[in-house]
Amino acid sequence: MAIDSSAPIGIFDSGTGGLTVANAVKRLLPEESIIYFGDIAHLPYGDKSQAAIQAYSVKICEVLLQQRCKLVLIACNSASAAAFELVREYVGSKAKVMDVITPVIDYVRENYAHKTIGLIGTKQTVSSNVYQKKIDQLGNGTILKSLATPLLVPMIEEDLADDKINQSIINNYLKKDSIQNIEALILGCTHYPLIKKQVENFYQGSVDIIDSSEITARALKAYLQYNNLLNTSGIVSERFLVSDYTDAFEHSTKLFFNKEVHLEKYPIWE
Repeated sequence: MAIDSSAPIGIFDSGTGGLTVANAVKRLLPEESIIYFGDIAHLPYGDKSQAAIQAYSVKICEVLLQQRCKLVLIACNSASAAAFELVREYVGSKAKVMDVITPVIDYVRENYAHKTIGLIGTKQTVSSNVYQKKIDQLGNGTILKSLATPLLVPMIEEDLADDKINQSIINNYLKKDSIQNIEALILGCTHYPLIKKQVENFYQGSVDIIDSSEITARALKAYLQYNNLLNTSGIVSERFLVSDYTDAFEHSTKLFFNKEVHLEKYPIWE
């Protein structure tokens, strides 16, 4: 089955975090159409079971396939860890599938052989050990130190990331013994680029910050080029679907895309 290169890219996450990826994609690939699905009804994914995340992910993919998406990008580390293989199997030949973990692992392979790096992420992402397993498979001597940081996603979703109290919460996490003496830190949740500035404030240039949203966007461009799927039709559109409506999400979407947006409520379970 041939995939239409002019079809949109489907991007999904539980909430605001995936907007960092969608925004990076649109900055790098302004000629591409996107359909973003924010599963607001079930956020955050980071404290959900693997089975629940898999069920949500498959339902969302069903919606994105109905919208003729040429590629499904899982813009969520928790869903990438829990559901990538299942989603790829479900989508089959109807569309391409990408996650936000594989591009970061490729980046680590190219830049951090025989170095010690850190990872912060949700409980689901860290406990899945997906980053550890993939880095072990590289066999290039990279050492990974991981820390679950469960307070950060709710904090970011509440749009409080610039508050001094939240700098203090971030600092307290980054001071933990388990992620000391590192040369780079993976922001292992697509929400975390929204607090990149505060993380950089803590390290003062002593640690490289690995931003998965930017790395994923570059990997997506290369993937579309390699598969001859870049949109050359000149027709560009953006749609934003949500499983539930919140003023906060609409506000965040407007800030990211610097324009008025229309959220389409599209419940995946009634």
